[in-house]
Amino acid sequence: MNELNHNEELIMGIFWKLENALVRDVLEELPEPKPPYTTLASSIRLLEKKGYLSHKTYGTTHLFFPIISQAEYSKKSINRIVKNFFEGSVSNFLSFMVKEKNISDDEIQDLQKLIEDYENPKKNE
Repeated sequence: MNELNHNEELIMGIFWKLENALVRDVLEELPEPKPPYTTLASSIRLLEKKGYLSHKTYGTTHLFFPIISQAEYSKKSINRIVKNFFEGSVSNFLSFMVKEKNISDDEIQDLQKLIEDYENPKKNE
């Protein structure tokens, strides 16, 4: 699956929020300056070609909808970042996040609990 650029991620964010939409619906949600309708329609068609969207046709109208969830996209994106920038090491990634102060103390505690729960699944039953 091809990676998305910033504008494509913005468009997909709208589809994930709305669940399905016409091109004009997406255009209404975009911030100013809004692209021309035809440019947006081309971007949406490209997202469909890349495998992120599909559509249903009603006469001459196309209702587009995501075929990849935001969670699935996020997972693939994080995995790609870890692989490409952190030598495939989740530990290196988390260490970077902690050093950059992108993870709060509460989030670190939540992560520790997740790890403990993962290591001791029967403890929580």
